[in-house]
Amino acid sequence: MKAELNVHKIVVTSYGETLSSKVDKSFGRANWFIVFDDQTGSFEAHSNSQNVNAAQGAGTQAGQNVAELGADVLLTGNVGPNAMKTLHAASVRVFAVKGEMTVEEAIAQWKEGGLEEVAETTFAGKWV
Repeated sequence: MKAELNVHKIVVTSYGETLSSKVDKSFGRANWFIVFDDQTGSFEAHSNSQNVNAAQGAGTQAGQNVAELGADVLLTGNVGPNAMKTLHAASVRVFAVKGEMTVEEAIAQWKEGGLEEVAETTFAGKWV
């Protein structure tokens, strides 16, 4: 099943600021959010530094940040229960990135229908 055409902004968790950066498998404590505009092909990098070392609430805050960035879709590795609730409340669809790949590769796989949509948290606990 290929990606839907009405998606405008795709957010990908990333270790760096470019499309060639590796996907960060942590959502709440990801280093960067790459916001890719599916209509224009342009992208922007947004730092998530305020949550990288947060004592608590990183997932919820990151979810709010992604919603404020106007995301329709999130491509990431692991999403905790509080983050998932926040993302669902903002109508952001979450797709799991498995294995090592760049942001650009993850977007391409999503467009081809190669990433699985997840509706539930991908792990039970919190990052320590």
